[in-house]
Amino acid sequence: MNGRWFSSRTLVIAATDLRQLRQSPDFWLPMLFLAVLFFVVAPASLLLAVGGAKDAAVVQKVAATLDVLPQRARAEVRGDDPAARTSHALAVYLFAPLAVIVPITISTAVGANTIVGERERGTGEFLAHSPATEREIYFGKLIASLLPGYLTTLAGFAAYSLVVNLIVGPKVGGWFFPTGDWWLLMFWVVPPFLALTLSVVLRLSARVTSAAAAQQSSGLVTLPLILVSYAQSSGLLLGEARSGIVVGALAWLFALVGLRRGFRAVTRQRLLGVGG
Repeated sequence: MNGRWFSSRTLVIAATDLRQLRQSPDFWLPMLFLAVLFFVVAPASLLLAVGGAKDAAVVQKVAATLDVLPQRARAEVRGDDPAARTSHALAVYLFAPLAVIVPITISTAVGANTIVGERERGTGEFLAHSPATEREIYFGKLIASLLPGYLTTLAGFAAYSLVVNLIVGPKVGGWFFPTGDWWLLMFWVVPPFLALTLSVVLRLSARVTSAAAAQQSSGLVTLPLILVSYAQSSGLLLGEARSGIVVGALAWLFALVGLRRGFRAVTRQRLLGVGG
């Protein structure tokens, strides 16, 4: 990309948006609840239920579902009894898509309102007449949208790791999580999918006329991306490790293309509410 896009002005724009977000508990409290529910409450409840099952027949039926896993995944499942093996498989494979869905959901909610919200609050004029270039404005908004979702997911990932190791670890020979595939998923695959989604959402936020319209349009547009990322995150953990490297590389490529096209949607005219 030609021209400046990352500078102190970019960081100021991002910091301003993040400060406004922090001062809006009616927004971030539901997002926090979402992360706690998916990364802590749901996994802990399921793993405790499986690990504490007393009916041997039920445990055997649940364990039989491991046969649907690919050979590579079955070979890596640990545990000396059906309950332990089932718990290990659930911990490693079942909740992986949440690592993609949660940040996309949170960041989409932030990003959909980030540009059109400036017009609705009447602050778009100040931003339009600021020294910041249009690219700096765009990337400042991108950072402010990306960080809440990704940092929440990293915190949820740490909490999930603790839950998994405390509940399942003693049954499979000690702490085992995160696995190598999970590290690859969190730091190589999730970021570009999140950036790609936001490249679309920010373009919509710049073009629509209201925050409600931005939320509705973003939901329709990002649903296919969520489905694709869900499938890819599951396939990464169930397939070959090198497939995750390829998926991540392709996602980064599409994300860079999307971001390059996306910043063109942010113009001073649109910030003023007079652009088409």
